[in-house]
This record gives sequence, structure tokens and C-alpha cells, in this order.
Amino acid sequence: MSAARTVLVTGAAGQVGSEATVLFEQAGWTVVGHAHGSLDITNRADVLEAVAAASPDWIVNLAAWNAVDLAETEEEAAFAVNAMAVRHLAEAGDRVGARLCHVSTDYVFDGTKDGAYVEWDRTNPQSAYGRSKAAGEVEVPDDGMVVRTSWVCGQHGGNVVKTVLKLAEDPDRTLAFVTDQVGCPTMAADLASYLVRLVDEGHRGTFHVTNSGPVSWYEFVQEILAAGGHSRDRVRPIVTAEMDPPRPAPRPANSVLDHRALRLSGLPEPRDFREALADLAAQLRPA
Repeated sequence: MSAARTVLVTGAAGQVGSEATVLFEQAGWTVVGHAHGSLDITNRADVLEAVAAASPDWIVNLAAWNAVDLAETEEEAAFAVNAMAVRHLAEAGDRVGARLCHVSTDYVFDGTKDGAYVEWDRTNPQSAYGRSKAAGEVEVPDDGMVVRTSWVCGQHGGNVVKTVLKLAEDPDRTLAFVTDQVGCPTMAADLASYLVRLVDEGHRGTFHVTNSGPVSWYEFVQEILAAGGHSRDRVRPIVTAEMDPPRPAPRPANSVLDHRALRLSGLPEPRDFREALADLAAQLRPA
């Protein structure tokens, strides 16, 4: 392992970025972190300047437009962040000899497959957000890496784990979540650890990284409640058609991502989401 390696991380203050910057530093990397306020990744000149100044070995792009429903009416803005900005980062990386690791999403699939999606399955996004993320994948150079993930939750930022645990503090509150959308929850710290390992080992190509254990949103919320010391009965099952108000962007019914590329690379399967969720719930518990 060489002594002088630098990684530039965009979205460094986000759910995954906050974890990844710490883990990269622990792994011996020099980290140049850029949060939303310090670098506008949609501005080509700014990106070229920032990457040239850092002269990193790797760029890890964790910045994204994640407002799934808003993207339906602001698709061009979503493409600016999720696709064109990836082009800028790829160009900037090419100029200094840096490789690019870009984080993508389960929304690039249409959710109709009978079984888990593998890395080589054809993408067919059904939402503006999904189309923008699929376009971003195309912008990653051949020597780069795309890491798809789903249902990310962590200590930092807003997510369903924090929301459910907060709502559960009201003893009279009953939650409702859907049973007809199935996927794999991913704890941000676990995703970050895999990103560091994949970059550290110099991998290329597409990988799926989620915690193991597919569940519906309803089942996931049951597990969140249990992890927080609440009754699983605090949530009731509904189907997507019953959501009030309905969501503007279509969600893939099947978001389960298989880890075939990890297995074929000799890398371990990510741990079960329940184990990772228990760690996160403990971290979020008031002292």
C-alpha cells in the first residue's frame, strides 16, 4: 500500500460521505472533501479547477440529486447533477490521471424482474430520477467504477430510520408503509466501508452494494421499530395504490440488488441489514 494517495470526495457532508471520509483517512488516504457549499459539481470550470488543485488518485462521487418526486417536474436540474456533473468529474479526472467511482441507485431498473437484479441486467428506469442516474452511469469511464445501492440510512442527514424512530416517540402514532415495494436496506457506514475497500483495491466496473436481506418497506419499518425498542404493531400494511397523497414518481416494485460482482471478485457479502440496523439504532439512541 503506497504512502501518498489522495481521494477527492464529493458530497462529503452527506450520509455516506461523512462515513467515507473518516474511513478513507483511517485507511491511510489523504482526503479532499467537498460538500455542497464548497463545490458546484454542475459547473465544469469549478470541477476542473478543484480536481486539478487536489490532483487525486481517485474521485468518489457521492453528490446527487435525490429528490425523487421533484425530479418529475425538474428533470433537467436532476440531469445536471446526476449526469452532466459526472461528465465533468470524468473529464477532470482524465486530465490529472484520477479514476472515478460513482454511486448510483436501484432506480435505474424498472422493478419488474422476477428475482434480484445483477450488475449485468439491462437498465430501464421509469422515473426522471432513475433516468438521470442511468445517464450518470454512462458518463463513467471504462477504468472507473459504478456502485449501485438502495434504501440508504445512516447517522447523518435525513432518512427513514430517523423518521420512524422520531414518530414512534408519540405513543398514539400509527404508521403505514407499503408491502408491494421490496428492496435491500443499506446502512451508510457499511456502504462506505465497501467503497473504501473497492477503491483501495483498485477495482473497476459495476458493483451492487447493499446490506443483505430483502424486505418490503412495511417489513423494514417493523425491524426499525423493534431495533428502537418499540412494538412492531405500530405500523400497518398498505399497498402503493393506497398511499395518500400518491407519489409523483413511480417506485420500482422490486429493488433487490444481487451482489454477484462482489462474489465473483472474491469479496464478502455485506452483512444482514438487521445487524447493521441494530448498530445504527444504538448510535442514534439518546445518551
